[in-house]
Amino acid sequence: MDPWLVYGGTFDPVHDGHLAIARSGRDALDTTVRLMPAADPPHRAPPGANAVHRARMLDIAVAGEPGMRVDRRELEREGRSYSVDTLRALRDEIGPERPIVMLLGADSFLGLPTWKSWEALFELAHFIVAQRPGTPLDGVLPGALADRVAGRWASSADVLRDAPSGRVLRLDQPLHPGSASEIRRAIAQGDPWQDKLPRGVAEYIQRHGLYGLEAEPAPRAAPAPPSQQV
Repeated sequence: MDPWLVYGGTFDPVHDGHLAIARSGRDALDTTVRLMPAADPPHRAPPGANAVHRARMLDIAVAGEPGMRVDRRELEREGRSYSVDTLRALRDEIGPERPIVMLLGADSFLGLPTWKSWEALFELAHFIVAQRPGTPLDGVLPGALADRVAGRWASSADVLRDAPSGRVLRLDQPLHPGSASEIRRAIAQGDPWQDKLPRGVAEYIQRHGLYGLEAEPAPRAAPAPPSQQV
């Protein structure tokens, strides 16, 4: 059965590293990846850009990318964006048998024990964990997480198709080292940042004056021909 692949996050802003993770998960499972921006992330400071801007930047980033789409369900729900609530609602929607897979970076995976009802996530979905430079998964996992994932590591993506939830697959493909916080910092400090994002996203940030930039002035209308001037 075709898995339902979810890649959630703040995407503040979406950058090339996010897209690398999305492509890797999509290709590993040969299925559509749904990028799901969080409206009110409970694990970090308020986003630098509001939900409307972040979702529109995602639309720009995935335009023309096969097997990628933006899922706005967390933006349309009131309250905080807890993953366990999203997965429970999704499970009610698609039924108990279809595999659900959460795609996330290794740093987020290592922080799972701080999430709301985090142990229940393994009963609702599989995980694909994308390793990032400096955050290997071969070391010692936090105690509670180590206990929870014991015996759950999957040897291949095919294993995730055999059950609706409960397994963990590690992606070994090298990914981009950049982060959204580094991009926001570069923008604030006036350092180069445009080459870390899709061109259309960088242009959107500049046009709307996000992250402390000065918005581009609106284009002036061309003067009317003399015959039409009043």
